[in-house]
Amino acid sequence: MNGQKRSDIAVGQSVKIVLKQDQRTGKLTSGIVKDILTNSPNHPHGIKVRLQDGQVGRVKEIEKA
Repeated sequence: MNGQKRSDIAVGQSVKIVLKQDQRTGKLTSGIVKDILTNSPNHPHGIKVRLQDGQVGRVKEIEKA
């Protein structure tokens, strides 16, 4: 699943995000969702989230539980 629909993402879920500084390279960072920062129901570049370690980025992949 890609991270474009807000309804697909839940707090506590394991995801892979792209950080702002990694957008050119596409390097993904794994983590657990702490907060969902995007208010709209979908976003073409991915829903913006804050991970438990404080990093902020857009969800590119939702990992299977």
